[in-house]
Amino acid sequence: MTREERYAAAEKLKDDGDLAGAVLALEAVIVDEPDYALAHSALGAWCTRLERHEEAVRHARRACELEPKDPFSYTALSVACMRAGLIAEAEDALARSRMLQG
Repeated sequence: MTREERYAAAEKLKDDGDLAGAVLALEAVIVDEPDYALAHSALGAWCTRLERHEEAVRHARRACELEPKDPFSYTALSVACMRAGLIAEAEDALARSRMLQG
C-alpha cells in the first residue's frame, strides 16, 4: 500500500469517528515515511483535537520543517502551540504564516 493509500485509510478512520485509531494509523505511516509532511500536518491537527498537545506541537513543527514555505503549516503550528500554552511560539508561527501569505 502506498503512503497516500495509508493516509486515506487513516482519514477514513477519522471520518468514521475513530480519531485515536486514525492517529495510530498515521503514526505507523511516518515510521516508514518520516518526511511525509501531509501526515505530520494531519497528526498535528488530530493530536490537538485529542488534547495530546505535546505530540501535536512536535508534528506541527515537523510539518513546518518539511514545508517551510507553506503558510498553512505555520497556521496549524500556531493553533497547536496556542492549545499547548506556548503563546510566544504561537504568535511567532502566526506571524510567519502571514508573512508567507504576502
